[in-house]
Amino acid sequence: MTAKPTYPLGPPLTGALTRIPAEAVHARMVADLHAAGFADLVPAHLAVLRYPGPENRRPGELAAEAHMTKQAMNYLLGQMEDLGYLTRDGDPDDQRFKRIQLTERGHAVAQAIRQSVAQIEAELERELGAKRFDELRRLLIELNGTRFVQDFHAGTPRASPVDHRS
Repeated sequence: MTAKPTYPLGPPLTGALTRIPAEAVHARMVADLHAAGFADLVPAHLAVLRYPGPENRRPGELAAEAHMTKQAMNYLLGQMEDLGYLTRDGDPDDQRFKRIQLTERGHAVAQAIRQSVAQIEAELERELGAKRFDELRRLLIELNGTRFVQDFHAGTPRASPVDHRS
């Protein structure tokens, strides 16, 4: 007989149920990147490479999306520039800013990430079944379109409307 898991705070809620698989995807992406010859990348670099990618974007935009300081993002960009994945060139519209351009190696790593995640999706589809995986994907798309998620990405997360004073 298999013992049921115990949860000191109760069963996992939506935050954990989305975070745990996301962490597994990130770990697999890094392992696949290392196996593909990109062993110089570390998990922190995924903040730069995350969808939709850094191509022709400003460092400040990436920092805001990753919820990190501009200094931290520029540190990661500097590392990746030194490793040959990208360049930071002057913004043709405003010379006070830089724009990120992926090098040939940077485009190769972006493609390797997409291949890794496509493989993960194929495995999940086999395990869950095509219909259930399609439903999961549809629900995740809907979740990403909710006001809650959109407000977060617009930089205006709100406190819960629940009265916590009782």
